[in-house]
Amino acid sequence: MSGLVQLASPVFHLSNFPRRPFSEVVENKIFILHSTHKHALLQAAASTSSAADYSGEWVDAKTKQRRRKIAGVDQDELLDPTLLADPDSCFCEFKGVIIHHKVCDADPQAEKSLENQAYSQLAHQTKTIGFPMILLHGFGASVFSWNRVMKPLAQITGSKVLAFDRPAFGLTSRVNFSEQSSPSNQNTARPLNPYSTAFSVLATLHFIDLLAADKAILVGHSAGSIVAVNSYFEAPERVAALILVAPAILAPLSLPKMAKRNRLWKVEGNQLGIDDQIQEDSVNSNIHENPLIRLCKILSKFSRYIVGAIMQMMKRAANMFESLYRKALSTILRSAFAVMLVRMIIDRFGIAAIRNSWHDPGQITDRVLHGYTKPLRAKGWDRALAEYTAALLIDPASESKIPLVKRLDEISCPVLIVTGDNDRLVPSWNAERLSQAIPGSCFEVIKHCGHLPHEERVEEFVAIVEKFLRKVLGGPEKQGMQAASSSVY
Repeated sequence: MSGLVQLASPVFHLSNFPRRPFSEVVENKIFILHSTHKHALLQAAASTSSAADYSGEWVDAKTKQRRRKIAGVDQDELLDPTLLADPDSCFCEFKGVIIHHKVCDADPQAEKSLENQAYSQLAHQTKTIGFPMILLHGFGASVFSWNRVMKPLAQITGSKVLAFDRPAFGLTSRVNFSEQSSPSNQNTARPLNPYSTAFSVLATLHFIDLLAADKAILVGHSAGSIVAVNSYFEAPERVAALILVAPAILAPLSLPKMAKRNRLWKVEGNQLGIDDQIQEDSVNSNIHENPLIRLCKILSKFSRYIVGAIMQMMKRAANMFESLYRKALSTILRSAFAVMLVRMIIDRFGIAAIRNSWHDPGQITDRVLHGYTKPLRAKGWDRALAEYTAALLIDPASESKIPLVKRLDEISCPVLIVTGDNDRLVPSWNAERLSQAIPGSCFEVIKHCGHLPHEERVEEFVAIVEKFLRKVLGGPEKQGMQAASSSVY
């Protein structure tokens, strides 16, 4: 405004306008004021426009920056998983997948160390166990989850402890299974889906061979318990014991009663069948000469044949509908939309799920968060999780197998089930019912513990495992009995 006054002040000086009428001076003054005001408005508008453009660019930059990060992990430069490896990381190829794993051996020098004196005593007490141990992580976890217990467990068993990243997790390579199973590759045999449970089972048995062992102790956490139990059913002679930590296996509510009823049916079945056959023969002998009854029997057989044919047609139609449904669901789960949805879920709920897994989230350090989010820097992590979800929901191989929940009473090896009393993901009551469904299993609850006993309560977890192994595998005579029982199967 001061600039306008300075420009206008000479205009009103009378000596500058000796021959002009006052009206002309006023018109000029108004014109100058109007022009000057218009110029100022144009400058203000220009500055406002530039400020708006800068603000828009800043908002776009913030939006792009937010899009580049998933759960706090930068997504601009994703790396090959091998470039993210730790100094003690190992990699091996199995059926076209590069599997990341770590191996921890019992340290013979630990017995001479005072700081490891407690673990040395445990190793001395249980040195006759001699079985290696394979650790199977749960959903969203990796080898990192076992980092704090691998060394103590190796000291207890007196043998090697191996943990590996299942496909879609950790630093194991992300294979694009959709391209391998595309219609263009129909001439070749369909490969095994690396994201399926069957692949993880075969990988587990492969690592038992890699350790040059006849048997191994399988430890599964959460969804890893499913792999451990399926590995037992695939090769029971290769499993010395099962340790299920917060197992994500839905326990049957009334399995003991059902099993008892089935045993009664098996015992009485033959006698009941004989009695029914005798009664049927007696009735047939009485009605053999009656033509009306014979006609009714013929009509009954014919009606049953018609009903059976109709049921077969309905079953084929249902199978065809289910096949179309599975193909549609598979297409959706392997689409770009599913990948985007996976990224959104991990970004919004990933860190919250980690904190919810602990009884005391305040104990979660930056190191723990980094260990769980580190795999988000690997190339193809999002598509691999989408593939894993698709395999979990529509795996055709699972249809031909008996459901796991119906085979729990067939487990004959030693079983330990460990859970936390404050597990918010897999309730402890489900683990207790699961232990009731498995004959002879041991059940332990760790107080003030969440879904991760092997991370949150390391010492208590190791002590429980040590006690169990000493009980079932601790003596030479028990190992002889174990070998004899496995030879029967």
